[in-house]
Amino acid sequence: MKSLLPALLLLISGTNLFAQEKGSPPPPSAVKPATEGKVWGALIFATNDASQLIGSQEKAPAHLVLLNDRLAKVFAFKHFEILGQHQQDIFREYESWVVPSRDLFLKIDSNGPADNGGVKLHLQVWREQQVLVKSDAVLRAGSPLFIGGPKWKDGRLIFVLSLEQK
Repeated sequence: MKSLLPALLLLISGTNLFAQEKGSPPPPSAVKPATEGKVWGALIFATNDASQLIGSQEKAPAHLVLLNDRLAKVFAFKHFEILGQHQQDIFREYESWVVPSRDLFLKIDSNGPADNGGVKLHLQVWREQQVLVKSDAVLRAGSPLFIGGPKWKDGRLIFVLSLEQK
């Protein structure tokens, strides 16, 4: 058996070299997966006490210039601060993760395009190794999704997800 092993390894490596010489397709890792679009996600701290803000200098994307005004209409807070943000592709056949912080993140599974534009999504909000919320939603450009998170300090954490304009 030992005498066959080097010949077998030579045959396998020779076959691989032959395939490369004939112009074989690139390895699977070089093929880019299909996407449904891009999302921007952020973890936001909402409070009524401005002294509780940590002084983050993070800014929302230009297409969300009225983000604080929109948040104030939904949540009863006066001050909003982006603690972390992340931009991510929404993959058609794979899960995507929006990770604006080490502790709180969002898993996204695409359920395909929505009628009248946008993307149908299955969402899971995670804190470390625990799922906090599961939900289905339709995300459309210009209409961000707000997910109220846990209380924190003298306020609340809010997850914002927005479909990027194409």
